[in-house]
Amino acid sequence: MTTDMSRRRLFALGGGALGAAAAGSFLPPSLQAAIAAQPAHAGSGGGGLRSIKHVVVLMQENRSFDHYFGALRGVRGFGDRNAIELPTGGTVFEQPGASGATVLPFLVRGAAEEQKKDLQYIGALDHSWNGGAKAWGGGWMNGWISAKTAATMAYYDRRDIPLHYELADTFTVCDAYHSSIHTSTSPNRNHLWSGKTGFEPNGKRAVGNDAYSEGSHPGYDWSTYAERLEKAGRSWRTYTEWENFTDNQIEFYATFKAIARKALARTGGHMYMEAFYAKVRSASAGERERLLGLLEEGVATLTRHERSLFERGLRRVPTGTLADEFAKDVAAGTLPEVSYLVPSAIDSEHPSVSSPVHSATIVYKILDALGRNPDVWRHTAVLINYDENDGFFDHVPPPVAPPEVTDEQWEGRPTGLGIRVPLLVVSPWTVGGYVCSEVFDHTSVIRFLERWTGVKEPNISDWRRRVTGDLTSAFDFTRPRRQPVVQRPGTIPPLSGRWQPKPPAVQHLPEQEPGARPARPLPYQPDAEVRRAHGGLRVELGNSGRSSAHFTLYPYAGEFAAPQHKDVRSSAHWTVPLTGETYRFTVTGPNGFRREFAGPAEGSAEVTTRIDTRDRDVHLTLRNTGRRNLTFLVRPLGYVDEDDLRDWTRRVTVKPGRSRTVVHSAADAHGWYDLAVTAEGEDTFRRRLMGHIENGRASVSG
Repeated sequence: MTTDMSRRRLFALGGGALGAAAAGSFLPPSLQAAIAAQPAHAGSGGGGLRSIKHVVVLMQENRSFDHYFGALRGVRGFGDRNAIELPTGGTVFEQPGASGATVLPFLVRGAAEEQKKDLQYIGALDHSWNGGAKAWGGGWMNGWISAKTAATMAYYDRRDIPLHYELADTFTVCDAYHSSIHTSTSPNRNHLWSGKTGFEPNGKRAVGNDAYSEGSHPGYDWSTYAERLEKAGRSWRTYTEWENFTDNQIEFYATFKAIARKALARTGGHMYMEAFYAKVRSASAGERERLLGLLEEGVATLTRHERSLFERGLRRVPTGTLADEFAKDVAAGTLPEVSYLVPSAIDSEHPSVSSPVHSATIVYKILDALGRNPDVWRHTAVLINYDENDGFFDHVPPPVAPPEVTDEQWEGRPTGLGIRVPLLVVSPWTVGGYVCSEVFDHTSVIRFLERWTGVKEPNISDWRRRVTGDLTSAFDFTRPRRQPVVQRPGTIPPLSGRWQPKPPAVQHLPEQEPGARPARPLPYQPDAEVRRAHGGLRVELGNSGRSSAHFTLYPYAGEFAAPQHKDVRSSAHWTVPLTGETYRFTVTGPNGFRREFAGPAEGSAEVTTRIDTRDRDVHLTLRNTGRRNLTFLVRPLGYVDEDDLRDWTRRVTVKPGRSRTVVHSAADAHGWYDLAVTAEGEDTFRRRLMGHIENGRASVSG
C-alpha cells in the first residue's frame, strides 16, 4: 500500500460519495434514482426468487457486528435486553480485564482524540483459532481482554462509518449473521466457497491460514460450490485484481492450483498465482507486458473446461480496476449470475492494511454501477458480509454444535458457529431499513444460491443446515418498498497511520441509538419452562416455528461445568441437577428469547407457559404444590408505558394443590414481552420470561 494510492482512492470517493453527501446521502445518486423508480417494477408478477437474475457477493475483512453496528438503532446491539450475565456477575459488556479491572465498549473516536490518532486506522488484533477460543471462554464470552487486549472493545458509530449506517437504514441488516468458525480468514472463506472447512494434508483440521503457504500447500482436495455451478451450466465469476490480499480462496483448492500451474508453466518457474502476480506488480512496464504475455501462452494450452475455470476463478485484472471491470459487465449486460468480488488489500477493510473509508469507496462504486443500469439493478441482490471479526468484541454468544455433533468439533471444542459479523442485504426486495434476526452464517450464502439455482452443495453439514437459515427471510418479494428517510451522515476524516485504541479513564456503558426498526418475520417460536423431576429439574424446551431454534443454558449455580446447547425443532429437554439448596440458571434462544429460573431446591411455586401466536398472548399458569397459600406477583419489566405499569401488574393467590392462569397481552407491543414472576414466602423464587411472539408477518424490533 502506498500513500499515493491511498490518496487516489480517497479522491475517487470524494468525487462520488462525498459529493452525494452534500445532498444529504452517501448513496450514489444513480442508486437513489433507481430505488425511487422501483415501486413500478419491484415485486411485479410475484416472481419471488425467480425475479433475481444476479447475486453479487462482496465479502470484506475482519469486523464484528458490535464493532460496527452495536450503536445502530433497532438491532441487537448495546441496548440488548437479552445480554447474558457473566459467571462473576455483571453483563457480557463488562469484560474482565487485568488486575480485576473491567473494560466496557468504548468509542474509537474518543480514543483517537485522546491518543491523537485517526479513527479510521486502528490496527488488527489476534484472530487465531486459539485466540478465538480464549475469547469465547467455553461459551461464557468472558475472555476478550486477555485474548485480544482492551482494544477489542473499541467500536464505531454513525458519525464514523456513515455509508455503512445508511446502507443499514435503507436496505436490510442482519443482526444474527455469524462467521462460520472462531478463527481467521481462510477457514471462514472455505465455508463461503465450499460449505465447510475440512482437513489439511497433514490430517489436522483446516482452522488456520495454512493454505497461504503456497509453496508447500498442495491445495484443498474437496470441491467448491463454484465448480458445481460450472457443472450445472450456471454462470459465475470472481472479480479480483493483481493484488487481492490472498482473499480469493478458490485459488487454494487443488483443482484450481493444478490449472494455475499449467497456465503459469511458461512464466519462468512460477507455480502459484500469488507469486506470479507479485512479480507482475513489481516489474517494469516492459517486463510486466512480457510476463503477462507468457501467461496468455500458458492459458492457450488449457483444455476448454480448464480455460473456463481459469477465466472465471483465477483471472485477475490490473490493480485498481475491479470496480471498473464489474461496471463494464453490468453496462454490457454480461454480468454473470453469481459474482464474487475480492478487493485488494487497501479496499478489503482489514484493520491491518485498510479502513472503513476504503470499503466505502469500493461499495460506492459497485452500487453506482448497478444504479446506472436500473434494468440490472431491478434483478440483482448484493450481499455485503465479513469473513470474521478480527479480534473485535461482540456480545452475542454464537450457537455452537453440542459435543455429539462430532464433525463440528476439533481439539475438544466446536468449530462453529463463530462470532457475529455484519451482513447487509442490498437489493430492490430489501429496501425499507429492516432488520432480519434469523440465525445465519457463511454457508447461508450458498444455501441462498441453492434455493435460487437449484444447485445443491453436499459439503454443508446437517447441523449447519439445521441451525442456520438460507437468507430468504431477509427478502420480501410480495410488494415494493420506498426508500426510507435517513439521517444525513457525517464527514469522512483524512487518512493516517495504524494504532490500537485504549479505553478511557472513566468508562460508561455505551448508549445505542433510540428507536426501533421494521423487522422481518422469523421462523421460530421458542418456549421453555421448568418442572420438578427425580434428581433435579426438567427443563422443557419447545419450538412451534418451522425452523430449528438453538437454546443455550447458562448454569449460574454450578448446575453444569459450562453452558449447555440444544437445537430444537419441536421439543426437547434438559435434566438439570440440583447442586445445593437453591438453583439459578438462564435459558436463551433466538431473537431475544430468555427464561431465567431461580428458586429453592425444595420450593412449591411453579410457572408454566403457553404462547398464543394468534392473539399474541402469553398464558402463565401459576401452580402451588405446597401446603399453604402462595401469592404470586406478575409484573412487566418492559414494553409497557411507565404510567400503565400498575395496570399491567397482577397479584394472584393460589391455594395449595391448585393453579391459576394469567394472560398477558403482547399485541400492543408488536409481540414483545418481558415479565418477572416472584412468589411471596419463597424469597429466592424468580422467573423472567422475555421474547417475541411471531405471527408470520413483518413486525418491529424490540
